[in-house]
Amino acid sequence: MKGTRRAFSAGLGALAATALLPRRSLAAYPDRPIRLIVPFAAGGNADIVGRIVGEQVSKALNQTVVVENRGGAGGGVGAEFVATSAPDGYTLLVGSNGPLTVNPFVNANLKYDPIKDFAAIALTSYVPHGIIVSKNVEAKNVAELIALSKKTPVTIATAGVGSATHMTLERLKAVTGANLQHVPYRGAGNLMPDVISGNVNGAMTELSTALSLHKSGDARIIAIAAAQRSKLAPDIATFDESGMKGFVAQSFIGVLAPAKTPADVIAAVQQAVEKGLAAGSPAVARLVEMGSEIATAEQMTSAGFTAFIRADYEEMRQAAKAAGITPQ
Repeated sequence: MKGTRRAFSAGLGALAATALLPRRSLAAYPDRPIRLIVPFAAGGNADIVGRIVGEQVSKALNQTVVVENRGGAGGGVGAEFVATSAPDGYTLLVGSNGPLTVNPFVNANLKYDPIKDFAAIALTSYVPHGIIVSKNVEAKNVAELIALSKKTPVTIATAGVGSATHMTLERLKAVTGANLQHVPYRGAGNLMPDVISGNVNGAMTELSTALSLHKSGDARIIAIAAAQRSKLAPDIATFDESGMKGFVAQSFIGVLAPAKTPADVIAAVQQAVEKGLAAGSPAVARLVEMGSEIATAEQMTSAGFTAFIRADYEEMRQAAKAAGITPQ
């Protein structure tokens, strides 16, 4: 009888101990919907790519992925939200240049550390920046736009203060001396209607955001900051061809989690991204049609994306120094 009681007591103890274990150890990840935070307004490159990638992660993990836009402060609002979220894999970030490698050099009151507060999961893609102008702007190329700006101020919109495109605009102004007045918006998607209407003269934005307007004739891209012309729009010159040798700028998109997220969770999401963006997949076709270039196999790993972020961080440090930009 004593043995029976002892065994019964031991069983109760084991049940009690099991009840105290973290929920994740009792169920395979993910056992509930995942929030994918896009730190910009809907309609821009980060939002479009984030939704495409979110669909692939959802399919691979057989779990709902809810895309949530939290714009503001050049992506800083959404990035801070994820950085301070529970490191359990249920709140992820669609990360890009703005919140990860630009904000540290333009925002003096950043409330997160882009290097220490995130765990990189996978780089997905990158796309060059370009200048698109309204149809009522006479300039047909960069040289003409610069000349025009020295006669009368030219308003150029970007996705916001501290965004990657803002940094590219400031670099362009520093290199050329053009009188391009910055008009910040909350996301690239919000500014395009004003470019079409002529409320702003143009915008520095991602090729993926501007390409459809260029092809439809609603506005025109006069140059892209790529090493070579895009196969999707070979009529558009590069900045390099326009006289600014070596002027290259791009926006990258990747998925990150809060620091200290378990390694097995990171691996699960990474494998989902890799599977969804396999060569020849419909998702890859959609991204390429937008003007994006798919990340390499190494960049699509946690280690590879971490190295990519660190390299871009140092490039932005040098770009900010060259353009005379200091944190405000």
